[in-house]
Order: sequence, then structure tokens, then C-alpha cells
Amino acid sequence: MIKKILYATCLGFLALIGCKKDGSSIGALPGKDDAAFAVYENSFLEGLWKLDPNWATSVGYHKYDSLLLVPDNKLRDKLVTYAKVQIDSLSRFEVNTLNESNRIDYRIMQNQMELLEWKLQQLKEYQWNPASYNVTGTFAYILNEHYEPLAQRLRHFYQKMANIPAYYKEAEKQIKNPVAELTSLAINQHIGGIGIFEKDFADSLKKTNIPAAEQKQMMSRAKTSADAIKAYAEWLKALKNDKPHSFRLGKELYEAKFKYEIQSDFTAQQIYNSAVERKKYLHREMAKISKKLWPKYFGNAPVPADSLELISKVIDTLSAKHAEPADFQSAIEKEIPKLTAFVKTKDLVTLDPSKPLIVRREPGYMSGVAGASMSSPGPYDKGGNSYFNVGSLSGWPATRAESYMREYNNYTLQILCIHEAIPGHYVQLLYANKTPGLIKSIFGNGAMVEGWAVYSEEMMLDNGFGGDDPEMRLMWYKWHLRSVCNAILDYAVHTQNMTQQDALKLLTHEAFQQQAEAEGKWQRVTVSSVQLDSYYTGYKEIMNLRNDWKKKAGDKYKLKEFNEKFLSYGSAPVKLIKDAMLTKPADNNTGK
Repeated sequence: MIKKILYATCLGFLALIGCKKDGSSIGALPGKDDAAFAVYENSFLEGLWKLDPNWATSVGYHKYDSLLLVPDNKLRDKLVTYAKVQIDSLSRFEVNTLNESNRIDYRIMQNQMELLEWKLQQLKEYQWNPASYNVTGTFAYILNEHYEPLAQRLRHFYQKMANIPAYYKEAEKQIKNPVAELTSLAINQHIGGIGIFEKDFADSLKKTNIPAAEQKQMMSRAKTSADAIKAYAEWLKALKNDKPHSFRLGKELYEAKFKYEIQSDFTAQQIYNSAVERKKYLHREMAKISKKLWPKYFGNAPVPADSLELISKVIDTLSAKHAEPADFQSAIEKEIPKLTAFVKTKDLVTLDPSKPLIVRREPGYMSGVAGASMSSPGPYDKGGNSYFNVGSLSGWPATRAESYMREYNNYTLQILCIHEAIPGHYVQLLYANKTPGLIKSIFGNGAMVEGWAVYSEEMMLDNGFGGDDPEMRLMWYKWHLRSVCNAILDYAVHTQNMTQQDALKLLTHEAFQQQAEAEGKWQRVTVSSVQLDSYYTGYKEIMNLRNDWKKKAGDKYKLKEFNEKFLSYGSAPVKLIKDAMLTKPADNNTGK
């Protein structure tokens, strides 16, 4: 079955471009208009999903849910060929003759194929990142979402498990001198996800009318799968790795990855320089507020001469107000109705009450990267659930839990909920799923997504959220320093060899983060790259665009109109949204 699917890579494109045996395109495209491009988009996606069924499942395309492809050299060769074919096929369209939405799609698809080719041939992460082989998230998605009857999903789950042993045996063959930090992450995430096969699958089977004999067979395969995953984790633990690959990318790879993944008008170096200047500005503003607040909290005590010490003392005092660690999730749940009411009252953006937000404990297979995150339904599965994932503090030492909750105190907890939920990620990603077509949602740009969330924090405060209290503004500045210092940290660590000691000093002394938060961020920067740039880069580009849009609109400017116009382009890169919004009248539509 797998060989047949791989062989079929080219078949989906025959109607448009044809395929030679080597996968290169032949003949000209039959049309260069929007109708032909729409047909091509569908074929483009179908070919991609055949080669990456896990990704297909994650975006709500369930035709290939039962497939798990073994990540061997042949599969990578197929993916590289696919990328080359698509780059060639795209070049045959006259991009300027396409409508606005299709022009954006064209640029996104072109960039995505260049990224795919670069990752496989230059970055070669499959050799040094054991965490990249984690399949448990896809199985959890099949189990937990309700897009098909449970019995049908469980049978797909069962069929997909057939290749798990071969999948991880191949992973072991591909891995060479892996990054030590990513090895530890892979071990923890795989062990954390075993319960999906050992317990969750069994619990789900009990809810169906699948015959007992078939259930027994399905559970037998689940045990084999769990054993294979455990064996992979044990293999990683025992792996002799005298010369591990550095987690630092280096400047050349970093700039290339930034170009493809962030898709900004700026370079990574320029964003780093801008973030350094932004940090200085924030420190000046925070010092002004802290001086005003000092008498309220410290009476006649001498004001520290050092501005960073002054800011730190005020922030430390305000951070003492926080929920108990056991109440972290319930405190978040209480904030959601408040944010919803405020956005409606201020008429900042239209909300959709038919799409519920579910606050849940972060699944084990997602742990180790971020303490809070949003999981939204894929573009093919627009009726799916949106999840606010909250990391558990269960089992933490009391001192670490206290440090963590001081970071997410009564002020910053509200900003966290703005960022992750309303009007941040949850709202933006719902709008993205309403955007005509699929490309902008499937290949969602991280800088746009994270940038909107950061932008929404400031927008809420500028419109009176928090009652214009100086405490709230100070704590937002502290929170905003996270985005700014994310960019500084990531670039400095991966291209300038910043040490752990210097990184923790930056985060605790200059960004006023708690030790637990700073240590978690250090761990994150050792297991990821470039993603931490997305927050500040996207924010900066959105603010620049809003300023330009405001000048263009003049007296007709309305914040809600800007917000909804911006969101109407889905999760496209901000630079492409900017080109669309500023080159045509403000009331122009984006429809296909």
C-alpha cells in the first residue's frame, strides 16, 4: 500500500502538468488564469498529502488517516522531487494576472516548496533531531476529534499503527550524532505520549460496538506500537553520542531559515538590532511608571538609583499577587468571559460564539516546549475544537511552582489569555479558517500568527483594558519584553554563541523574568530556532502596516475595520498582506 501511494505522487498532477519518470514537469499549463490556478492548487495539495499524511490529518484532511509512511531515503527523495516539480509548475503562471488572493497563495506555495527543498537538502534535521519523529500527536488527534464516527476513526488508528515499528526502526537508522537537548526532549515526549496507545485507545474502544475479537486484535497492535515507542525512547537513552550535533544553527543556516519561515521584509540581523533598541525604549518607559508607583508600594523608602533595580523591585512586589498553582487552569477559565465582554463592548473585532474555546490540561506529547498554547481546528475541519492548552504544575517543587506563578501573576495572567485566546490566537485562527481557499491557513505564517497575538495585547490595553492602571501597563511592558527578548535571545544563542549564563542574565535582569520562566526559555531556545523571532517580527510589521493604513484612510480610519481587513487574509505573511492592503483601495475585497 505504501509503495503504491508513493508511486502515485505524480498522478495527481497529470491533468495539469504531466510527470516524467524522474518527477520533472512536462508540457505547458493549459491556462494561466484564476480558474486554472484553483485546479492546480487542489492537485498541489493532494500530492502533498499523499507524501505527508500526518500533516494532512493535522489540518483536517482525513483521506489518508490510515497511512503512516516510513521516513526513509526514498520518501525524502520523493519529497524533494515533489518540491522541484511544484516550483517549476508555479513558474508557468503569470503571477500578475492572478487575482489578489491567488497572488498571495502563489507566493506562499512558492516559498513553502523552497523551504521543503532547503530543509531536506541543507538543514537535514532528520539526522540530528530525534524529536522530529514523534507521531503520537497525530494519533491523539484521530482519537480526540469528532470529525467521523468513533469506530471509523479507531479503525484508521489501528491501520495507521501497522507501520509504527518500521517507522521507529528507520528513525534509528537516520539519526546520526543527534543534538543532546533534542534527544532528551524526544525521550520525554515519547514517554509522555505512550498513554495514548496503552490507555486512551482502550478507553475509546469500550465506547464502540466493534466486535470483541476485533477489539482484541486492535489492542494487540496498540501494545506492539507502545512497545516500539518505548524501545525508541530506550534506544535514545542508551545511544552513545560522543560528538553530538550542536543545537546552535550558526548564522548562515539561521538567516536562511528565518527567510523561509518568517517571510519578512527584514533580515534576522535587522530584527535583532530593532529588538535591542526596543528593549532600551521599554526600559525607559518602565522606569517612568515605576518611579510614580514607588511611593504607593514603598512609602518613603529611598528610590533605587539604578533604573533596572527600581523596575525590578516594583515588578517583584506586583508579582506577589497570583493564583495558587493548583488553580492555574481555573484562573485562566475565569478570564475568558471577561475578555469576550470587553472586546464586544469596545467593538474591536467581531467574535463568533458558535466556535467554543476549550481550556484543557496540556497533553503529555506536547510538553517541554511552551507552558501555554492554542490548538485550533484545521482548515479542512472548521467545525473542530479550539483548545487552550495549559501546562500542569503537578509534582513541581514548591519553590519552582511559586516562581512560575509569580511570572503568571494576576496581571500577566490576563495578558496571557489575551495572547492565547481573545482576541489573540483563538480569534485570529477562527478568521483564518473563514478565508477563501486553503493555502493561507494550511501554510500559516508563524510571524503573522504570533505577531497578531502580541499586537492584540497592546491594542486591548490602549482601548482601556485594565482600567488604565499604571500597574497593568507596567506589567504589559514586562510581558512585551518577552517578545522583544525572545528575538534577542534566539539570534544571540544561535548565531553569536550566547552562553546559558548570559541568556539567563538577559531574561532575569533585563526582562525581569522569574528564574523558572528564564530556565524554561533557555530550554526552549535549545530545542527550537527562529520561532522565537516570530513574536516581535510579526508585531513590528503589523504596527508598521497599521500606521501606514491609518495614514491612507485619514479621517475614515476605524480600528475594527483595520483589524477585520487584516484578519481577512488568513495567516498569510504580513509582508504579503501589506502589499495587498496598501496597493488597492481600503474597501477592496480579497475573495477568490
